[in-house]
Amino acid sequence: MTSPSKIYVAGHRGMVGSAIVRQLLAAGTPREAIVTRTHAELDLTDQAAVRAFFAAERPDQVYLAAARVGGIHANNTYPADFIWDNLMIEANVIEAAFRTGVRRLLFLGSSCIYPKLAPQPMTEAALLTGTLEPTNEPYAIAKIAGIKLCESFNRQYGDSHGVDYRSVMPTNLYGPGDNYHPENSHVIPALIRRFHEAKAQGAPEVVIWGTGSPRREFLYVDDMAAASIHVMQLDAATYRQHTQPMLSHINVGCGEDLTILALAHQVAHTVGYAGRIATDPTKPDGTPRKLMDSTRLRALGWQPRVELAQGLRHAYEDFLREYRA
Repeated sequence: MTSPSKIYVAGHRGMVGSAIVRQLLAAGTPREAIVTRTHAELDLTDQAAVRAFFAAERPDQVYLAAARVGGIHANNTYPADFIWDNLMIEANVIEAAFRTGVRRLLFLGSSCIYPKLAPQPMTEAALLTGTLEPTNEPYAIAKIAGIKLCESFNRQYGDSHGVDYRSVMPTNLYGPGDNYHPENSHVIPALIRRFHEAKAQGAPEVVIWGTGSPRREFLYVDDMAAASIHVMQLDAATYRQHTQPMLSHINVGCGEDLTILALAHQVAHTVGYAGRIATDPTKPDGTPRKLMDSTRLRALGWQPRVELAQGLRHAYEDFLREYRA
C-alpha cells in the first residue's frame, strides 16, 4: 500500500497512543502527517463532534488507541462509565472513519475479551467461548464490540469501498505514560508507586491485593506500539491469509508470564525496597491466568524486544519524572 499522507492517532496522550506516535516518528513519519486531538479539543463520545473532525481532517489511516482504562478497582467501581464511554468512542470513530473514506484503521483492544477460564495460552479462537471475568465484564464487552464493528464494516464494505479495519489485542501493558493513580491504576504502576512510597517512608511491609497466585503476562508499551504499526502496514493479502473474516483480531504478547507475587518482588527490587511483601487474600484476584498465544503475530514477522527487567527500569524512571513533576 502507498504511504499515508495523514495519520490520526486517537488517544495520543495515553500510554499506548503516545508510544505509537513515538514509534511513527522514529520510523520517519513526518510530524505534520500525524493528526492528534486532546480530550478538551475533541470529545470522542460526542458523535457530531467526531463526524465534524473527520470531515475536516480526512485522515488516511486511524489508530484507535483512545479508551477509558483502569485496573480491577476502577472497573468494579465505574462499570457504567467503562462500558458506555468505550462503546461510544469506538462506534463514533469507526463510523466517522468509514463516512469519510478511511480504508485502513487499527482498533486496540484488551486481553480481557477472553473468557475467565479460557485454556492457556489464550488463542484468538477463544473469543466468545465462555463467561467473562465479572470484575471487568463491561469493559471487555465494549472491546469485543469494537472487534465486531471492524469485522462488520469489512464484511459489508470491504469489496465495495476497500474497507480494511483491523484489531490487535494486547496483553497487560506498562511503561512510559502509564497511570500511577493510587487506586485506579493497573498492577505494575500501582506496585511501582506503593513500593516507592514505602521505601521513602521506611515502611517495614507492603501488602498487595489478593493471594499473589494469579499469573500475568506483561508487554512493554513501545513493543506494543511497534506491533501495532507492523500489523497496520501489512498488505491486505497477508493479513487475510493469517485471519478469518469473523475471527480477525491478533493477539500481542511476549509469550511469558509470572505470578503477581513474583512480579511484586521484581518491582520491589527495581525500586530498591527491601521490606517484607505480604498478600491480602480478602481482596479479589481476578482471572487466575491470562497468557496470550501470539503465534499468529509471530508468523507475521513481529517479535518483542524489551524484557521485563529492562522495561521495569524504564517504567520506574518514568514514574520518578511524573512523581516529582
